[in-house]
Amino acid sequence: MELTGARWCKSSRSAQSNDCVEVATNLSGVVGVRDSKDRAGAVLTFEPYAWRVFVAALPRVR
Repeated sequence: MELTGARWCKSSRSAQSNDCVEVATNLSGVVGVRDSKDRAGAVLTFEPYAWRVFVAALPRVR
């Protein structure tokens, strides 16, 4: 999977810590997810529809 050009983003709520995930949604046909502590490590990829369903199912933090 070619991830060159991925723009990685993490939640603004994680500004105090590097213990989070980063997500790249600008890739063609996939969403990339990686551990912010190991940026050179493995990347999980999901179909955009599956990622949207997953995110929609998460509880909202207030």
